[in-house]
Amino acid sequence: MKKIGVLTSGGDAPGMNPAIRAVVRKAIYHNLEVYGIYGGYTGLISGNIQRLDLGSVGDIIHRGGTMLHSARCPEFKTKEGQQKGIKQLQAHGIEGLVVIGGDGSYRGAKALTELGFPCIGVPGTIDNDIPGTDVTIGFDTALNTVIDAIDKIRDTASSHERTFVIEVMGRDAGDIALWAGLAGGAETILIPEEKYDLNDIVERLRKGQERGKKHSIIIIAEGVGSGIEFGKRLKEATNLDTRVSVLGHIQRGGSPTVADRVLASRLGARAVELLIEGKGGRAVGIENNVLVDYDIIDILDKHHKFDRELYKLSQELSI
Repeated sequence: MKKIGVLTSGGDAPGMNPAIRAVVRKAIYHNLEVYGIYGGYTGLISGNIQRLDLGSVGDIIHRGGTMLHSARCPEFKTKEGQQKGIKQLQAHGIEGLVVIGGDGSYRGAKALTELGFPCIGVPGTIDNDIPGTDVTIGFDTALNTVIDAIDKIRDTASSHERTFVIEVMGRDAGDIALWAGLAGGAETILIPEEKYDLNDIVERLRKGQERGKKHSIIIIAEGVGSGIEFGKRLKEATNLDTRVSVLGHIQRGGSPTVADRVLASRLGARAVELLIEGKGGRAVGIENNVLVDYDIIDILDKHHKFDRELYKLSQELSI
């Protein structure tokens, strides 16, 4: 293999740039040419492809987002779109592709693999919802962004003796809400994986008031529902002074943490190694601090494992 490509797709995540850097520099170290596909699968179909050198990825390891940009691409979900992408890769002499992203990105890589083009998936998503890895690139940075917000909101919640509902990202997976809620000492954590009873939450708040508690923090993942609507229901049920903060896309931005930079560097480099070894159709990950790789087709047939013990602990500690 002499030429490889790299693209980022789907929602951006802090750490994508360090992953791109690792792919480019690892490939060049092994005398491969590297091409960046700009704009995800949309850029692949349109041929927005440029050769990258060492300078192309200089001074990006500390930057959030992705220098290759990202875009949604409904056309790539079709066989015709996928074949257009392969023709563009072949026209540039690219023999293997590293795809950095989440579930949708992996599905694109899977489609190319099934059409005979070798791809390696690298898990880049703040949601931490990709099977085959303990943690995804961007998750740690997003958590630190959320916990910083929780700490600041707790200050004002305490000052005004209010109940705050904080909505965080996570449509299908509640890892951000769960981990940040536990680390931030939230009284209640609402996640898609677990049903909740508003009466139980009201009773928990009542008991807190009885022992002199003046404020409360409730974390709700967007997949559970609107934080604003939940806040209205809670205020009606308790008559407590309730405020809502929706953190939104602030969770995607920011300089990646050390953990995300190191993880991205390791996974990006491993993806290149697999292509050099002639292995395509794989998804890299990390389990118990050991790099692993699985068949990308098999990975998408599995489901992200929800840490029920961590959820139970959060309930026990928030009494």
